[in-house]
Amino acid sequence: MPRASKRKTAPPNSSSVQSDGGRPAAGKAKTRGKDKIDKLFDSYANSSLGVIDPEGIEKLCSDLGVDHTNIRILMFAWKVGAAKQGYFTLDEWRTGLKALRTDTIPKLKKALPELEKEVNTPAKFMDFYSFSFRYCLTEEKQKSVDIETICELLNLVLGSQYRQQVDSLIEYLKIQNDYKGINLDQWTNFFRFFNEIHFPNLQNYDAAEAWPLILDNFVEWMKEKEG
Repeated sequence: MPRASKRKTAPPNSSSVQSDGGRPAAGKAKTRGKDKIDKLFDSYANSSLGVIDPEGIEKLCSDLGVDHTNIRILMFAWKVGAAKQGYFTLDEWRTGLKALRTDTIPKLKKALPELEKEVNTPAKFMDFYSFSFRYCLTEEKQKSVDIETICELLNLVLGSQYRQQVDSLIEYLKIQNDYKGINLDQWTNFFRFFNEIHFPNLQNYDAAEAWPLILDNFVEWMKEKEG
């Protein structure tokens, strides 16, 4: 898949260390790194489609020793800028592995804990949180994600930080009948709600603020439940 780069003769009096007919050694190393990244891509890609598909991602997860539902795989999808759920293009793969400075499975495996630390910084988490919603949109004009998937996503993305809130919201989402899906604005406000509202008493929740109706209903349900 990678094309061989054209060799250029170094200009006179160049101070670069030369090898292989005039290519700077640093450039040659960079090309080798790219070749390794591309070859690694080929080992997981569907050759007829030219992309890593769900089957290839499962193989990648197996080689990394993580389940395909592990949040680190979602974080990796964020890092590569994956546009379609369950698929990585060659350009996305190159972008992600270069950013992680990896070109082998052992290196990528070691990079995942650092990636998790990066994602969990305040500067990066909100971008990852929004990405996780968009990544679940399977059609071009789709605006909402079904309730079952949202519940799984809440558990995966926010469960470790807001266990009690997530469990309660998931319980409510599963029993309510007003909404079949959640849009990005509602998804964004779930995170804001968890950050700003005292739980479980909800005393500082003000329905007059610009909260989505689904959260007004959730708070009413919580208060009735608590008696």
